[in-house]
Amino acid sequence: MGIFRRVILPVAWLLVFAIIAVALVKIAFVDGLKPSASQPAPLAQVDIPVVPATRATVTNTVEIKGTVQSDTAEVIRSTSAGKVIKVFVEQGATVAKGDALFQVKAERAVTSAQPSKDGMSSASKPVYDYFDILAPSGGTLQSLTTLIDQQVGVGESVGKIDPGTYTVAGSVTAAQQYRLLGKPGPAEISLVGGPAPFQCTEVTLKNNASDDGGSASGGLASTGGGAGMGVGGAIAGPGGGSATPPDAGGTPTGTLSCAIPAGHEVFAGLGATMTVSAGVAADVVTVPLTSVKGSVKDGIVWLAGATGGAPEERKVQLGLNDGSVVEVVSGLAEGEQVLEFVPGAPAAPDPMMGPGQIAYAPAG
Repeated sequence: MGIFRRVILPVAWLLVFAIIAVALVKIAFVDGLKPSASQPAPLAQVDIPVVPATRATVTNTVEIKGTVQSDTAEVIRSTSAGKVIKVFVEQGATVAKGDALFQVKAERAVTSAQPSKDGMSSASKPVYDYFDILAPSGGTLQSLTTLIDQQVGVGESVGKIDPGTYTVAGSVTAAQQYRLLGKPGPAEISLVGGPAPFQCTEVTLKNNASDDGGSASGGLASTGGGAGMGVGGAIAGPGGGSATPPDAGGTPTGTLSCAIPAGHEVFAGLGATMTVSAGVAADVVTVPLTSVKGSVKDGIVWLAGATGGAPEERKVQLGLNDGSVVEVVSGLAEGEQVLEFVPGAPAAPDPMMGPGQIAYAPAG
């Protein structure tokens, strides 16, 4: 027992400490000097969003915010020159088109033969003509400035007639004008705080760049027309997409107006919404507007390439759009996969990103 405590136990402890020391030396000076195996660096992988061309019905309906306005009073102009001798109506009276407003007397010189001592000689005898000046339109006589014995000339402005009619009008953007390239159909008018919506048929689209009366096409030729313009905020210009909601914002480029039919009680300043339909395309091939560069007639889409392959650019013919999707008339078959966003254009906002941050579609 004494030998075990004095000899064997100390030797066992020495062996344990020796093994620990050897292990520490190996870890520190042998394994630590070995080159570490290189690990592959993680690679960022971007998935390019693609969507298939699908069949759908496209209803080209445009909503425009407007205001009820009183129609401009018509100017009364004298159609004859002379002295006012009668006034038939007073300011504020209701007149119909063709009603006599006032009368003028015009002197007309007539030459007649008169006897004299030396024979025949000529002398002037005054002759007077009387003319009624008529109302150019019906309505309320807003003003009439003529006075008895006043001299008036042809074309002179002498008053105004308020037609008592109203028009609802609102500004349209370039995107909305392109969607209304065809003749706009009847508009449904919904008045703020007013009666039930009603139909309005006399729709006029006028381009702000022209001073003419406009037409159903709105004089769009002066805007330059053609592909590459934004529709529904999807395309901000050639080569650019946008995450802006359809028809939101934009500089007004035209005015859409409609004369309110008789029988509807309205007043100037009343807010209104005009819903205009400009065509329906049923069961047609469609893609999102964000997938197309261009929006009218000619456009370009990018077909998704094979794994790792570059997208393929393809020209297509476009038809109607509803501000979200556009009809593809030709150049693309149902089911073909296209990039959801034009390469390099801003993509849709990511709800996981903070305010003011914008995601961008891959440049392809």
